Amino acid sequence: MRKGILSLTAAAAVLALGLTACGGNSGPTSSTSSAPSTQSSQKAGKIGVILPDSKSSARWETADRKYLEEAFKAAGVAYDIQNAQNDKTAFQTIADQMITNGATVLMIVNLDSGTGKTVIEKAKSQGVATIDYDRLTLGGGAAYYVSFDNTKVGTLQGEGLVKCLTDKKASKPIIAELNGSPTDNNATLFKAGYDGVLKPKYDSGDYVKGPDQSVPDWDNAQAGTIFEQMLTSAPKIAGVLAANDGLGNAAITVLKKNNLNGKVPVTGQDATVQGLQNILVGDQCMTVYKAVKKEADAAAKLAVALAKGEKPTASSSVKDPQSNQDVPSELLDPQPIYLDNVKDVVADGYVTKEELCTGDFAAKCTSAGIQ
Repeated sequence: MRKGILSLTAAAAVLALGLTACGGNSGPTSSTSSAPSTQSSQKAGKIGVILPDSKSSARWETADRKYLEEAFKAAGVAYDIQNAQNDKTAFQTIADQMITNGATVLMIVNLDSGTGKTVIEKAKSQGVATIDYDRLTLGGGAAYYVSFDNTKVGTLQGEGLVKCLTDKKASKPIIAELNGSPTDNNATLFKAGYDGVLKPKYDSGDYVKGPDQSVPDWDNAQAGTIFEQMLTSAPKIAGVLAANDGLGNAAITVLKKNNLNGKVPVTGQDATVQGLQNILVGDQCMTVYKAVKKEADAAAKLAVALAKGEKPTASSSVKDPQSNQDVPSELLDPQPIYLDNVKDVVADGYVTKEELCTGDFAAKCTSAGIQ
């Protein structure tokens, strides 16, 4: 979850394999396909993708899986996409099975850098090419990294909170920071981004730094408990920097119980249906939209090239702070979303009007210019 946004052009590609998904979630967790029997597809290897969970953010199942499948199918490449459902043992088991079943490319969204590094090292020892998708595995040594400019994501969140507080003419507001998982390098980058905006405000005395806590595993239930404790210790909290829409909604739920929703600006990330609906009704001031299709297409393009035995080049690189090595990377630009441009997310096809504008939200969508 939604406990998190350089530029690039990406193309599509697809993959398939077959395994049983691990983890306790009733939603879809595994999808596979065999490449058609064409001369070109026979030359390509197999691609395995491991997604992290389906609870921290809806995007993994509703967006990433869909766009990766579309890309792999378009390329006619065999693929297997599975979801570890936040289970580190399952994550490693899935990786082992994929390698055993002939994957020549492994794309992972790590649960933490330790587990991710173990999987990447095992894959490399078997001659399997590796791609870090969305999250960099610190010290892992993946061949490529595809994500968004995650420090910029945090910067946009910080700037968004400042804008919303300015709109409310808040005076010396107390700010609570509800950060992402401490084991997720992206959460570290998000925080570096928004702290870069907020710290000068704290130092100048314009803002007051309030509770600041990370949420293990981006767990929304824990986020609610943590924020309730924050509000108890600092009942005059006037702004919440929540690292994604899931954490933001957890804070909003607590604010509602205290009749503070809409009065206290809350940020988010991922432009989920829930996050956008919260913006439509005024309970959330902004989110950060990351065009997942572009990210998935960029990663699929690299994976397909690797599966065909090619050595693709990346447009940039990111320095791994643990190994101090430069990792060839593709980084995309994020976009801030406020009430006046929620319609951009719908126009881009990331969410549909039908799923966003249900029930009481229909009138709000009309007011927001959503067609």
